[in-house]
Parts: sequence; structure tokens; C-alpha cells
Amino acid sequence: MQKFILGKKNHITIVSAILIMIAYVSKLGFKNEPIAIWSLIIASVLGVIPIAIQAYQALKVKVVSIDVLVTIAVIGAFIIKNYEESAIVTFLFLFGAYLEQRTLNKTRSAIKELTEMAPEVALKQLKNGEFEEVEIEEVDVGDILLVKTGAKIPVDGTVLTGEGHINEASITGEAVPVSKKKDSGVYAGTILENGTLQITADRVGEDTTFGKIIELVEEAQDSKSEAERFIDRFSKYYTPAVLGLSFIVGLISRDIELAITILVLGCPGALVIGVPVSNVAGIGNGARHSVLLKGSEVISDFSRLDTMVFDKTGTLTIGNPKVADKEIYADNVDEVLAYLSSVEKESDHPLAKAVVEYIGDTKSYTVEKTVVVKGGGIVAHVEGHRVAVGNVALMEQENVLLSEKVRGDIARFEENGNSLVLTSVDGELKVLIGIRDQIRPGVKEDLQQLKKLGVKNLVVLSGDNQGTVDLVARELGLTEAHGHMLPEDKSAYIKALQERGQIVAFVGDGVNDSPSLALAQIGIAMGSGTDVAIETSDVVLMNSDFSRLPYALGLTKATANNMLQNIIIAVGVVLVLLASVFFSEWMNMSIGMLVHEASILVVILNAMRLLRYKL
Repeated sequence: MQKFILGKKNHITIVSAILIMIAYVSKLGFKNEPIAIWSLIIASVLGVIPIAIQAYQALKVKVVSIDVLVTIAVIGAFIIKNYEESAIVTFLFLFGAYLEQRTLNKTRSAIKELTEMAPEVALKQLKNGEFEEVEIEEVDVGDILLVKTGAKIPVDGTVLTGEGHINEASITGEAVPVSKKKDSGVYAGTILENGTLQITADRVGEDTTFGKIIELVEEAQDSKSEAERFIDRFSKYYTPAVLGLSFIVGLISRDIELAITILVLGCPGALVIGVPVSNVAGIGNGARHSVLLKGSEVISDFSRLDTMVFDKTGTLTIGNPKVADKEIYADNVDEVLAYLSSVEKESDHPLAKAVVEYIGDTKSYTVEKTVVVKGGGIVAHVEGHRVAVGNVALMEQENVLLSEKVRGDIARFEENGNSLVLTSVDGELKVLIGIRDQIRPGVKEDLQQLKKLGVKNLVVLSGDNQGTVDLVARELGLTEAHGHMLPEDKSAYIKALQERGQIVAFVGDGVNDSPSLALAQIGIAMGSGTDVAIETSDVVLMNSDFSRLPYALGLTKATANNMLQNIIIAVGVVLVLLASVFFSEWMNMSIGMLVHEASILVVILNAMRLLRYKL
């Protein structure tokens, strides 16, 4: 029964409004007092029922909520036969709840849009080789699916056959279609604009990148910030305090109507709703602009940020390095380059890929006894030779002699901003390669924007050589630059900053930098929504667009300011109303309730401005 009544709250609100109108028409138009009184009585009883049920539910869990205050106030007004006040108070309270819910639903539109974009069906290959449309829940990892022009990609998968262009805006934020062919990866929720593809399902349902995005936004919107937790605690004590004040005033003044008016006007409705609606609106705006804020606590920390630390490769730079310089110290050049290519094919490191791409087609040898040296490179055996590929530290570890000429070449390469790849065969240096990455377009302007938004320190930490890192830092105007940093060195550096009282954000690619992303107060992942990025970081820039970073910071600052404005509005209105009760002649329960509900609407509308936020 309770569930049924609460489900009909909006209908009760409409009926109450009609009854109040009938009462005023009867009283003022036809001078019919009995009909007016009975209309107000029915409106009061109907209106207080859902409020009383919510009050009872709150008391059951030992919470003295706003509904308790309003219920007591309405019953009190009813007892003293002030039916006009009781009817208007219940109507305004119910109408305020309706406006609040409607506006909250609008602020949650980002998650609604996301869920509507989620695929519901797929064309699945059966045992006889034919394709049949099935519900998305019936698709398993390994299934072969057919995607036709205009259809949504139902899972994260790999293209088996066919070619086409896919709109990946739902994942990356980029509207420009991306070409896909055999062995290309595809994301659930993206749209095949032309062509026909057969794909193998790699991840399905909630495990897809799109599923994780939806889960992340839902978690973020449901999480509570420190400000919200404080308000929850505040309300727990505030409501009994208002009850106590009302009782004392009633006892001293012997004026029951005054005591009941204090109950109504003391309701902290705008305070309770103001902070959550700001958070929801801010997170919703971010989600629509490919900035995923992982919870309202992140908004609080991010808005007070003073130090931002960056990984270099793939963050400040494009992450697609190319061979720029080389020196050969061997006579058997082709054989050594073939050894080098064979070893580098064992690695997924960007520098290794650049070397393999540069060498091109060459003879491939079997690589044995491969050992990955953390922060150094790779040591392996090829055709009976011990081949070491890596940085200067690895060469020294392998006791490779570096002549004065070689050291001069290394210094020259580093001055030019190259990352170094040295290759030794049986303890003798054979090849020195210099690889350079390109700085992301527009990064310098974005960093200047971050400074304008209040970030005091911009630091780059990289495993690359110091010369390369210094070159990038000088070009971008960074505060500090540190090279030769292993993942544990980066974590230690961030910890040291935090111990000095700084609020630190770390921006990385979400893979090898996951310890730093987890340790920093705000971990910000570049990269198109990779699993590690979503799970480890606090903020995800879904389209790897660096320009979203100042937008994200500006949005969190605007959201934090919006919360503060709503708190000031809510507390200010309650103080003014209570002061008016004691020090003015015009204040009564109906006027107070109208102002009170108007304040709830004001804080909601103020929060909704965040939906239209632009940097």
C-alpha cells in the first residue's frame, strides 16, 4: 500500500492543487465557507499521507528527516484548525519534491544517453554457418558476429573479415570515422557507417569498454563527496535541533502556531539537495564531453590542485616515435640489424616498434632465452650470440666498452632530444640508434591554460634520458623535468610531493604508470578508455585529447564553486526565514513554505548551469 501511495505522489499533488483552487473559488467567489473548509481538509489529509509515509520510513532507520518536520507541522496546523496552512504546506512540499525529481532526472541525462546507446541485439553465427539475430545477453566470448552498415558494434572484438568505417564518438569523442580492416579492434556501442564486418567477440556485456564507461559514470553519480557526507551528518543533528527550538518557543510563548511555523521554515531541504545536484550535473557535463570524473570526491581534490605531473611518451608527446639518427660500429651491418630486428619484435615497447619499422623487411632469426631487464632493455640469444638491446645503463651492466667516440655520439644524440637504443653482440657495441617522439599539437597552449586555472607546478617524469626530457620541458615551459625514472621512482617522487602538503595529479597512459595513477590524489589517464586506465585512474580522458585536461580542471572548479554557492543560498534562506518569524509581522507558514520551496528550486537551477558549462 505504501509503495502504491508513494508511486501516486504526482497525482496527489495535482488533486491537492485542484482542491485548494476549489476552496478559494468557493470562499471568495461564492462565499461558501463549508465547501472551502472541506476542500482544504481533504487536500491536507491527501497531501500529508505520502509525506507521513516517508517520515515513518525515515524514523524506522532512526533518521529524523525533513518529512518528519513537515508531518508534525501539518498535523499541528490541522489540530489548531488552520486548514489553509496545512493544505498549502503539503501541496508546496509535494510540488517541490516533483520539481526536484524532474530536475535531477534532467541532470542525469548523460547516463541515460549512454545506456540508450548500448547495443541490445547482435547477428550471431550459428553452427550451420548462418547468422541469426539474438539478444546481446546470448553473445559469448569467441562468438562470430556479423555487423552491417548502420548497425551498432555489439561487443569489443577483432575484425575477421571485411572493411568499413566506424564512428567511435561514443568511446573516443571523435566524430571522424575510423577505417577498420582485418585484425582491427572494434568497440561496443560504436556505429559502422559503411561496409560489412565479421568480428570475433573478445569482451561482452559489462566487460566491454562501453560497459565500463557506463558503470564508471553510474558509480561516480552515486558516490558521495566529503561535503555531502558532512551535510548528511549535519542534517542528522539539525533536524532534532529545529524540533527542540520549536518546542521551547511553543512552551515559552504559548503560541502553537508560531512553534509550528518554526518547524516548517527550519526544514533544510535546499541544503540537503544542493551539493548532490551540483555533483551530478558536473559529472554529467564531463561525461558528455569525454571527461569521466570517477566520483564526487575527485571533484573536491581536483578543484584544489596545485601540482600536475606528466608522463612524457603518449601524454605530452604523440607516442609514435620514429628513428631520427643512427651510428653503425659493425662491419656486418645487415646481420646485426637482422639480430636487432628479431629481438625487438619480442617487445611491445614504442621504441622497439620504431626500430622494427625503420629496419623494415629483413631476415628473422629465432630468439631464445629472452630476459627483460626492468628499466634497461632486453637481453637474448640469437644464433648462438648474446644480444643486448637497451639503454646505456644496460650496456654498462653487460660490461660493454663505450669508447670516447661512442660517448660523444651518445651526448650528441641526447642533445638533439633522442631516446637511445644501443645494441651489443657478445659484449661489443654494434649499433646506436636515436629515436624522437613528436610533441602533441596544441599542448603548449593547453599547459598555459592550466597555469591560468591555478596549477602552480608542471612536472614531467620520464624513463627517457635527461637530455630528451629537458628538451621537452624547455619547449613546453615546464617547471621541472626528471629523466631516467623507473615506475617506482615516479611513485616515490609523487609521495615526496604529497608529504610536502601538495595536492598532486598524475597524467599518464594508464599502463606502466598505474602505480603513480593510483598513488596521486588525482590519477588522470590518457588513452581511449583502456581497462587499466578506467580501473586505476580517477579521471579518464576518453579520446586522448590533451585539450580536455584544462576543460576537466575548469569543470571541477566550477562544480566546487557551485556547491559552495548552493550551501550559502540554503543556509542563508533558513536564517532569513527564522529571523523573519521573530522580527517581522508579515511572515507566516504559507509564505515561509513558498520561499523554502523556491530556495530548493533556486539551488537546482543553479546546479543545472553546470550542464551548459564551457571553458
